[in-house]
Amino acid sequence: MFKLTKRVLLSATLTLGLMAGSAFPFLTTPAVFADPDTAVTNKQNFSTDVIYQVFTDRFADGNPANNPTGGAYDASCSNLKLYCGGDWQGLIDKINDNYFTDLGITALWISQPVENIYSLINYSGVNNTAYHGYWARDFKKTNPAFGTMTDFRNLVDTAHAKDIKIIIDFAPNHTSPAMETDTSFAENGRLYDNGNLIGGYTNDTNQYFHHNGGSDFSTLENGIYKNLYDLADMNHNNGTIDTYFKDAIKQWLDMGIDGIRVDAVKHMPMGWQKNWMSSIYTHQPVFTFGEWFLGSSASDADNNDFANKSGMSLLDFRFNQEVRNVFRDNTATMYALDSMISSTGSDYDHIHDQVTFIDNHDMDRFKTNAVQNRRLEQALAFTLTSRGVPAIYYGTEQYMTGNGDPDNRGKMPSFSKTSTAFNVISKLAPLRKSNPAIAYGSTQQRWINNDVYIYERKFGNSVAVVAINRSTSAPASISGLTTSLPTGTYTDVLGGALNGNQISSNGGNITSFNLAAGATAVWQYTANETTPTIGNVGPTMGKAGNEVTIDGRGFGASKGTVNFGTTAVTGAAITSWEDTQIKVKIPAVAAGTYAVKITAGGVSSNAYNDFTILSGDQVSVRFVINNATTSLGENIYLTGNVAELGSWSTGSTAIGPAFNQVIHAYPTWYYDVSVPAGTPLEFKFFKKNGSTVTWESGSNHTFTTPTSGTATVTVNWQ
Repeated sequence: MFKLTKRVLLSATLTLGLMAGSAFPFLTTPAVFADPDTAVTNKQNFSTDVIYQVFTDRFADGNPANNPTGGAYDASCSNLKLYCGGDWQGLIDKINDNYFTDLGITALWISQPVENIYSLINYSGVNNTAYHGYWARDFKKTNPAFGTMTDFRNLVDTAHAKDIKIIIDFAPNHTSPAMETDTSFAENGRLYDNGNLIGGYTNDTNQYFHHNGGSDFSTLENGIYKNLYDLADMNHNNGTIDTYFKDAIKQWLDMGIDGIRVDAVKHMPMGWQKNWMSSIYTHQPVFTFGEWFLGSSASDADNNDFANKSGMSLLDFRFNQEVRNVFRDNTATMYALDSMISSTGSDYDHIHDQVTFIDNHDMDRFKTNAVQNRRLEQALAFTLTSRGVPAIYYGTEQYMTGNGDPDNRGKMPSFSKTSTAFNVISKLAPLRKSNPAIAYGSTQQRWINNDVYIYERKFGNSVAVVAINRSTSAPASISGLTTSLPTGTYTDVLGGALNGNQISSNGGNITSFNLAAGATAVWQYTANETTPTIGNVGPTMGKAGNEVTIDGRGFGASKGTVNFGTTAVTGAAITSWEDTQIKVKIPAVAAGTYAVKITAGGVSSNAYNDFTILSGDQVSVRFVINNATTSLGENIYLTGNVAELGSWSTGSTAIGPAFNQVIHAYPTWYYDVSVPAGTPLEFKFFKKNGSTVTWESGSNHTFTTPTSGTATVTVNWQ
């Protein structure tokens, strides 16, 4: 997400004249491609991958001819609010010289590739450009400073040839900065459809945007239905906008991308996003994760709910913040790190799909002049050996520093392959593919004090044990350590790069040893599995007929059976079966939550729980109820006759609590919900205070949902 340091004032000035022809010499219409590259086969599960987040403009300039001209471009990159020249050709060049392969990276997360505004915006005397990619104007065209559609396709194909996946950033929450009272400010948030104007922020008679002022972030509702800073906020309850974003993302899926990072998911209705995700998974299922920002050590029930019910994963800010507290800021001990691993494991249904990281473009870089290199290296080692999908921010391996926007988005300083951080990543990243304990094993604390954390990852008979001594002055005497490592001697995977040592196991009991000050060591054991064991399933949501990928070990070479609950899937519905991966079509069963199991060679696997099967194609519907007065502590909830409405439950599957402040005000309540398309619904609202439930009276409300687009249904409390 792009965050302004100050709210826009009416006195802000604008520098124009940098439109199409003058500022960006290569403006083209999108190319049309068929038969996207399929070299990368597992687009659903990223547990075995390591992601590298690139700010495209700041990485490498492979084609100077597409650099903006005039005031939008700074060749020296000394003004970090302007374009610096990085592009897709620069990424292609670095893929071809094996920078990412040698680092161990298997997925590149690039800046939003879509066309952004060309205007220079003057904030507090400083000109700003859309170098970051978050000021979109046309989600169906490319940013010409990054390249053409042909360049983008070349990037995807080049990456796939090296077994590297491409993830695009995508920001359907907003277009660009706009000012309701000044149509000349920037580009007035205008949205285009492949060059054709849909509408702008001022005189928005079709209600493509929200016009509720800027958010103060006081409530979830306030953040969803008000502008994020001065960015023109999309109205996803509008059918044109809903269709536009479904079509736009399908275009990029057809270009062969392997994943999507969704910006600002906290600031869009979950109901709309769930309906959007369903359309993505029906078109082409790819790994998708969103950004829901959380502060230091924060836990948010709405965040957990989104991760478990929206159909997409999240950037794991709880992981991020605690790692920074422990290794960067010294405000917490190893006990806090262990507690975070336990609590997130309980709160998130699909813990292996959450994306872990130590810094990104919206926060100070992990490294500062006051933070020792060793602490960064240890934080990287912890991230790369923990549960979840690790993401490395560009330049972290080169010890880049920078506090605040834009200093945390500096130009890539070096492509050296000799730094210790580079070495740590390059040695640990491949373990996610070679050892399933790292990719999707359980986590167990084995030895701990304020500065030392020793934990074990285990999957089937495969094991990894990681030991970290945060103290840079005192070695730790380790005795009484028990693990699942078989009898033998184990060398440090890092080869002593972080002062780790070898250990000896006698039936899992580790001979006493000293863990040096500032040391980190990783010891591992891998074994072939003869019992089918599921590690991950993705996506975790879909409708009948959607394809799902099951990863694990010990599946064997011959097709067996996949069970969704008690329904067995066999034959042609299993589209591929290998010892470590199965692809299967979701069966036509009643919508709800299921456990997935497989049977191979007459042996059943473990259960992968909380897989969501939808009733069918989804649409987003806003449910509104008038005159629903409540007492202190009561909230309004919704339930109904389909699984998406909670199947008449008043428990955790019911919808709500409803909102009553922005779009409608108390005693009118509303909520946007993903529901099956073209379906007769029966529903009711109820009041809830703790365990006390008060239903409205009268007959069930009824409504038949549209076959596409969006809708609003309004009823009175009975």
